[in-house]
Amino acid sequence: MQRFEGKNVLITGAAAGIGRATAERIASEGGYVFCVDLAEASLAETVERITGAGGKADWALCDVGSLESIQHMLKMAIGKMGSLDVLINVAGVIKMENFERSTDANWHRIIGINLTGTYWMCREAIPYLLASKGNIVNVSSTSAIRGLPWGAAYAASKGGVSAMTKSIAVEFAKQGLRANTVCPGSISTGMNNNSTLPDKMDFSLIPRIDAMLGQKGPEYVASVIALLASEQDGGHITGSEYVMDGGTVM
Repeated sequence: MQRFEGKNVLITGAAAGIGRATAERIASEGGYVFCVDLAEASLAETVERITGAGGKADWALCDVGSLESIQHMLKMAIGKMGSLDVLINVAGVIKMENFERSTDANWHRIIGINLTGTYWMCREAIPYLLASKGNIVNVSSTSAIRGLPWGAAYAASKGGVSAMTKSIAVEFAKQGLRANTVCPGSISTGMNNNSTLPDKMDFSLIPRIDAMLGQKGPEYVASVIALLASEQDGGHITGSEYVMDGGTVM
């Protein structure tokens, strides 16, 4: 099924995990994907995997926590693609902390990348998306819906992403722009697997973030993102939050 034939798609966080899986899924359905991240070797590997399978892809380094970096990257992306049909914001960071000992530095880093970076990406890309009557898919988290112990900064950032996306959806609906959010939970990614847990944890709280269906791979999230980004299957969906977490939030 070639739902993205002739479509130009920009994906942040494309070096690994959900971002890479999404880039590969979109490209496998005919899309031209422009992959963005800071991990140069892994990002290049994503593009090599796509082009090696016969897909179309380019890449650029970009720090989504820097407006200047975003503006430079977007100019490069439009120069290569000519237009933009879909923006998919996956880039994000997490660090678990005991709340009473959490640091301002960690708070500002997580909010700066996860929320402010997504805000900047949307704001700078919307003029191009309005021209194409395109759409945005932002990756939030089940932590935006249900409390995440030791993850207040992350939960706050993702709650902001979800609320902002709904606002974008309302403001631009009459101009033909759609915006939706995916809220994954219990997905096995490098970011989650490498997240260190704080000391003196209350392990009785862990079942709150465990999925009834167990962990799944990032390709499961990619399939939902592709559905929402597709005009064929997601063309009547906007302002929605798609929870896919194996039954964590019920």
